[in-house]
Amino acid sequence: MWRKGKKRQDEESPTGANDSDGGPPRKKAATGSDEDDIVVCDISKNRRVSVRCWQGKIVVDIREFYSKDGKELPGKKGISLTMDQWNILKDHIGEIDKAIAENA
Repeated sequence: MWRKGKKRQDEESPTGANDSDGGPPRKKAATGSDEDDIVVCDISKNRRVSVRCWQGKIVVDIREFYSKDGKELPGKKGISLTMDQWNILKDHIGEIDKAIAENA
């Protein structure tokens, strides 16, 4: 029986686990491919806007990328806008431009 705060005994560990070394399960690589991404534009050296399909929905992705082993990979910093969110943002571009002009 498992008790909170007690270390597990080897004889209490469940059998038939996926890992033979008894460690935590390994993370599987994402099966999605970058082939579905449509890069609309590069905003700067490591930021880009792309349109992609994520979990069956089309999103506008504004994200920072980093290089690792010669590959460009998406970073944590960024935002994925659903089509509803993207349309709201598009509808308010004039107001955003006006606020920028007033504060510049």
